[in-house]
Amino acid sequence: MATNIYTVIMAGGIGSRFWPSSRTARPKQFIDILGTGQSLMQMTWDRARHFSAPEQILVLTNQLYEGLVADHLPEILKKNILTEPSRNNTAPCIAYAAFKLYKKDPDAIMVILPSDHLILKESEYEEKIRTAISFVKDKEALLTLGIQPTRPDTGYGYIQFEKKADNDKVLPVQSFKEKPDLRTAQSYLDSGSYLWNAGIFIWKAGDVINGFKKFQPELYALFASGMDLYNTDQEAAFIQQHYKEAPKISIDYALMEKANNVYTVPADIGWSDLGTWASLWDIKEKDEQNNVLISQDRIILTGTDGCIISKEPEKLAVIDGLSDYIVIDQKDVLLIYPKSKEQQIKNVIARLEQDSEANRYL
Repeated sequence: MATNIYTVIMAGGIGSRFWPSSRTARPKQFIDILGTGQSLMQMTWDRARHFSAPEQILVLTNQLYEGLVADHLPEILKKNILTEPSRNNTAPCIAYAAFKLYKKDPDAIMVILPSDHLILKESEYEEKIRTAISFVKDKEALLTLGIQPTRPDTGYGYIQFEKKADNDKVLPVQSFKEKPDLRTAQSYLDSGSYLWNAGIFIWKAGDVINGFKKFQPELYALFASGMDLYNTDQEAAFIQQHYKEAPKISIDYALMEKANNVYTVPADIGWSDLGTWASLWDIKEKDEQNNVLISQDRIILTGTDGCIISKEPEKLAVIDGLSDYIVIDQKDVLLIYPKSKEQQIKNVIARLEQDSEANRYL
């Protein structure tokens, strides 16, 4: 295992689209949402161990979740849990990690992983990550894993790549496209020149710092001003004071859409960002009536099909005559919602946010 490969796991999100299982106090990445006995965070850590030793895995998370990270990842070093005092999107947290790692190891290669995604084809995933690592090792390149699209999905951003006959493993990126309408998404799929943007990145720390210097000078200057403090006992105070001053911007907007040294590795790895309950229904094994049962025990179903059902393990659920619904039973919240209207759940959350007494349900 190479000593200069560091994995950075981004774990600061709230995961509100999986409400009510995912809450502010315990977001999606800390939940056994698949019913496997492991949280998504723990599954991500296990995959990272294929590339990096435990002491070379960093987790970037909100201050609220420092304890949860430590509880879920007993192998992680306390100093490798990097806490953000504010939510400023992905570019600042990646910049923070890049400067910290560059100070420690100027040859550091970063593998950046979201903490709450699902990978079904793990051997293919490992192969693609190693291809990416090998490519960026000797080049000033910013590389992203691109997922082979299986349908004209309007919920993902797309990567347009250049076709090259001499190397189909790593391809230059022409452009990034925002979430399209259905007709545009179908045209992307038909062209064969587009991949889904999964938010998985591989590059040398020095190369992404150079990118920030060129395209995001304000962001660069802020984190560069702390260079002498990284990996010292003064780092935490610097981040606490200055992190919230960083522009709130994603790595795609900040850098990937602007740089001319961006590449992608096409990957068929059984990927899902698990962005919605319906996406979980898509990938999970179903019973004879096409239901996905996160909790298998103590469920009696009749005339019920196409549903996704999750409940407290000690509770008996009896359901009859329900089709294509989301049923999520928590101790203090019961959600029964049509799958076809799942996007409207955000309106329910907005209403709860406006009610001070109802905030406890978020």
